[in-house]
Amino acid sequence: MTRFSFLKVPAVAPLAALALISCGESTAKPGPPPPPTVLVAEVAKQDVSLFVEAVGTLDGYVNADIRARVRGILQPQRYKDGAAVKQGQLLFTIDRAEYEAASEAAKAALARAVTAAAHNKAQLARRQDLGAARVVSKQELEDAEAAAQDADSQVLAAQAQLRQASLNLSYTEIRSPVTGVAGLAQVRVGNLVGQDGPTLLTTVSQIDPVRVSFPMSEVDYLRAASLLKGLDARDLAWARAAFKRADDATMLELLLADGSVYPHRGVIVAANRQVDSTTGTIQLQALFPNPDGLLRPGQYGRVRMRRRDVGPGVLVVPDKALVQVQGSYSLAVVGADSKVKLKRVEVGQVAGPLRIIKSGVAAGERVVVEGVQKVSDGTLVVAQAAPPEAATTPGPAVAGGGSR
Repeated sequence: MTRFSFLKVPAVAPLAALALISCGESTAKPGPPPPPTVLVAEVAKQDVSLFVEAVGTLDGYVNADIRARVRGILQPQRYKDGAAVKQGQLLFTIDRAEYEAASEAAKAALARAVTAAAHNKAQLARRQDLGAARVVSKQELEDAEAAAQDADSQVLAAQAQLRQASLNLSYTEIRSPVTGVAGLAQVRVGNLVGQDGPTLLTTVSQIDPVRVSFPMSEVDYLRAASLLKGLDARDLAWARAAFKRADDATMLELLLADGSVYPHRGVIVAANRQVDSTTGTIQLQALFPNPDGLLRPGQYGRVRMRRRDVGPGVLVVPDKALVQVQGSYSLAVVGADSKVKLKRVEVGQVAGPLRIIKSGVAAGERVVVEGVQKVSDGTLVVAQAAPPEAATTPGPAVAGGGSR
């Protein structure tokens, strides 16, 4: 019987080699991630313009409601809706026939009263002559004197009735009391007006200058007290003279609804008598020139007044560089070793894209403005200079902004 023998090769060798290779790969540690790249800007020391800003309501310097003061049928209006009108210009007329007749009747009544007074005076004179000769009794003389006095009173009453009739007749012609812009007519021709009281026909507004009312906080009012002295002397003539000082830093700016800055500056002319206890503000009124008629009653705008107490030579950083946690603010400062150190800072007012820093950092230090979320205290970073538009472009400020 033939026997065969076979050479046995271990089958585990290839598997062991693969296992050793796999084990080597799993035990190798990955390298550290590269430092994050951030944009930085220097803490700058510069002058910024700070303003107190508030929402203001625009109104005409004078708003005159034009009303029908007598009853009658309205005749065609004598002006174009929305047109400029002059003081004394005829706007509406009411049918005059009834009031012309009343005026003629009052004139006739006055003439009768004057005639009766003359007759009674002549009778009194005769009674006085006869009384001196003791021809008439004392009673007849007293009656003649009373009749003469009553006739004089009737003349006065007739004169008053004539004046009233003349006034009513004049009220049938309704004229503008001021120069300005007349609004849309509220009543049209053929309607009965003045039936249940004076009927509003339209409103004429004097819009050059315009009056702007706005609130100011009690704190800002106290800070600006030196600028608000002598308000009693600030009338329209004073305001028109002040309008010529367009470069005066104490004058107001007006931002319109579309964000544009109104080209003319205004002045404060009045302050309310009290501070509103519910809002802590006081209502101020300013006048703005309006030669082109761009501003109209009912508009809204933002009134800005420059502040003098803060702004020159302050430290500023881009507002977006600030890290806020539970009401406190920090800046990620990149040192010479490219490591980040979080520094707590005290902030001031917002100045456009910038924020004033009162303490915590020094001028020239680099702070992270882009990539703040990537860093923490001690993080190594690759710092690159931020473009100018993301760094130190100053802008107008709203004073009093302590929170973001």
